[in-house]
Amino acid sequence: MSAYEEEMETAGNLGRRLGLNRRQFLAATTGMAAAAAVAAAGPMKSAARAATAGNGVLVPPGKRGIILYTVRDAVSRDPRSTTLPSGFRPVLEELSRIGYKQVEFAGYAQHANAEGGANLETVEGARLLRTWLDDNGLEAEGNHGFIPGSWPLNQADLDRFKLHLEIANILGMSHVGTGNDPTGSAYKADWDVAADKWNTLGELATAAGLKLYTHNHDVAYSFLLDSGPLDAQGRPTRSSGIRRLEYFLSQTDPGKVWLEMDIFWAHVAQYKYKTYTAPDGSTQTQVFNPLGVVQAQTMRFPLFHAKDGKINTATSNGYDMVPFGTGDIDYKSFFSQMGAKGYHNPMYEQDNAPGGTANPAQSLEYSKLSYDNIAKLRG
Repeated sequence: MSAYEEEMETAGNLGRRLGLNRRQFLAATTGMAAAAAVAAAGPMKSAARAATAGNGVLVPPGKRGIILYTVRDAVSRDPRSTTLPSGFRPVLEELSRIGYKQVEFAGYAQHANAEGGANLETVEGARLLRTWLDDNGLEAEGNHGFIPGSWPLNQADLDRFKLHLEIANILGMSHVGTGNDPTGSAYKADWDVAADKWNTLGELATAAGLKLYTHNHDVAYSFLLDSGPLDAQGRPTRSSGIRRLEYFLSQTDPGKVWLEMDIFWAHVAQYKYKTYTAPDGSTQTQVFNPLGVVQAQTMRFPLFHAKDGKINTATSNGYDMVPFGTGDIDYKSFFSQMGAKGYHNPMYEQDNAPGGTANPAQSLEYSKLSYDNIAKLRG
């Protein structure tokens, strides 16, 4: 057997263990060495700042984060109407008191009556936010912010994107991104366009010392339509078996484009997207392995959304969102086996944390419960 054949056989064996076929594994790992080299020389502020911990702690104290979308009700609440923390400054103070060390922003808007006013998506607003972060020993790691929809870029979108890069640097971020998938399309041609756009935006972010990342929902890990007979609009109707976001990874520069895996939605994809129609018309089964995808190129996932789910097959998603540590997703295995210990930044998120008028304190209560459960994780 030649050296090349041995390499292909090794790739096939490892890919099968990760739940990927050989072609997918090779596509997923293309550029891995380049990614590691860029990561070593590029913006690695968060890894350098990471606190270490013994006793098998899987998420060190300095890496315990939260996306502010989880507590969006508190951030947007009128401080004049309640004694609960309301607006950015009091909410950041409360999150720090709980123990969080990292935050991920979900935009820069708050209630108009909160200190600083409604809109902090400005240079001055970013400086104010940075003061509150520093006062509370918090680090901003990223933001679900503005990504231009236009392509090619128009000047207005380009200027706003550059403003977001400037804001990110004022806040001390290592990453800047979005809460949306690169495209909602099922078709290869649209993912090719998305890859071109993200490579360009990633180059701008890298020049600003930042890592540009995209976020996933479950549909991004469904199967790409890239082959088979064409429909009336000339679009392919079948799949070669590669998933949309895996294809995106293979087409984007690993030194300019990164991902934030939402682990909950990845498990929903595991539940929902198990079969595809192959080019020959046959139905093929392939169960998605979220951990395997990360293991194959772990440096491309600097952030995660640590969102838990309790199995409920009576729903279309197969899971209900619950506070971290109260669900069925095996975070102990995920965090202990994903590789690159100390590199990743897991952000607790729970879309349904706000309790509304019935329980206005719920999102912060869930944040405390979830922080405690993250801190308890041991390998």
